[in-house]
Amino acid sequence: MATTPSLRGLATVNFYADDLAAAKKWYAEFLGIDAYFAFPQTGAPAYIEFRIGDYQHELGFIDRKYAPKKAAPGPGGAITYWHVDDIEAVFQRLLSLGAREFEPITKRGTAGFVTAAVIDPFGNVLGIMYNPHYLEVLKGE
Repeated sequence: MATTPSLRGLATVNFYADDLAAAKKWYAEFLGIDAYFAFPQTGAPAYIEFRIGDYQHELGFIDRKYAPKKAAPGPGGAITYWHVDDIEAVFQRLLSLGAREFEPITKRGTAGFVTAAVIDPFGNVLGIMYNPHYLEVLKGE
């Protein structure tokens, strides 16, 4: 009997920022694209969103005043890792744009997995990863 998996795929990763205009500008510079969505569409936005990567995943930014009341301030919790082809170059680019190291570039075993993470200028942890499995799935292997 076929079943639908409980988790079907990454829908949206949301970060919080006190200054959405600054977050929008910083991430547009890092990603090389502009946000495609803002809400509300006029005036100061409460939410902005970028579509990124091979599967057009959503990276959203919410005005921190709308964060859940139980959310701890500052970096912590789970880390979402985004696949990158050149982890050293992307890590250095993030640092050059003002991010701070959270986790150094770290080899994970012998299968080619490498991770790193930074704290963006808005206090969010952004994970990056070279992941051979991601590339296999992308090729359809």
